[in-house]
Amino acid sequence: MTRTAFITGSSGFIGNHLVGALLDAGWKVKILVHTKEPLRAAECQVVRGDIEDFHLLLDTLRGVDTVFHLAAALGGAIVKPSEFYRINSHGTVTVLEAAGALKVKNFVHFSSAGVLGHIEENEAADEKHPLFPVGDYDNSKLLGENAALEFAEKGLRVIVVRPGWVYGPGDRRTFKLVRAVAKGRFVLVSSGETRQTPVHVADLIGGTLQALEKGRSGEIYHLAGSEVLTVTEMAETIGAAVGKKIPRVRLPLFVAKAAAWSLGGVFRLFGKEAPLTKGRLAFFIHPKPLAIGKAREELGYAPRFNFKSGMDDTIAWCRANGWLK
Repeated sequence: MTRTAFITGSSGFIGNHLVGALLDAGWKVKILVHTKEPLRAAECQVVRGDIEDFHLLLDTLRGVDTVFHLAAALGGAIVKPSEFYRINSHGTVTVLEAAGALKVKNFVHFSSAGVLGHIEENEAADEKHPLFPVGDYDNSKLLGENAALEFAEKGLRVIVVRPGWVYGPGDRRTFKLVRAVAKGRFVLVSSGETRQTPVHVADLIGGTLQALEKGRSGEIYHLAGSEVLTVTEMAETIGAAVGKKIPRVRLPLFVAKAAAWSLGGVFRLFGKEAPLTKGRLAFFIHPKPLAIGKAREELGYAPRFNFKSGMDDTIAWCRANGWLK
């Protein structure tokens, strides 16, 4: 029997890869499109509309057995705070309500490591780590996560996924970092010792499907890579892959914050995002290493890529597709 999925946020980096994986596995895929379509939209049933349109969602979810909810307003400086809450919180509740009304079998909610806030040095956060979100994006994502868990208590089978620092082919955020390193424009901010757990998108998608099949309802699963790396180690790995050394100079944090504040004001006047923002600074100053022991034990999750092999794969894709010379 063919399984049917409904995906929100299908045009995003992760969403595009999820759409492809499900289509390749023989799923029938419905997607909600607000503006931009995913690469393989022609192979999907496209539903155009807004995430807060309850009746549209109710009609669309008929015959669907699994909802993958990825839609989110991301942390760009030009996004109004109200938009974070409209999409990440209220929109999530609307999708959950529609799924609950139709008793959809499975609901996979993509949350964010940002709900954890600042993780202390020499620690990798498990799913029971205290939550200290910082800023409107992280707070709105926590509200969405909490709503998903509340619906699980009401009987909807809900699995919550918190990804690590996701990268891979087709990711423009990663590409900006790779391009900066390749052109010798990358400068480390502060000590460069902030730690992350990068995860290749193929491992994230594989882990998500494992969570769908084996995960327990009402549970959160951290899906990250198996390595805890400093920002310096990540930059040096990228540098080695593109044949560039990372400058030893470090940009003091107070200088970077002042620049982000100044540039943000100027670029907002033109409705554009500045090259340096508070969100981008978070990569350098807010550690987000995730422990994946629970996913290993309960799901059989085992990332195939380390950061070197994953970055080699990503850069090869960028070159093959004309993103990088």
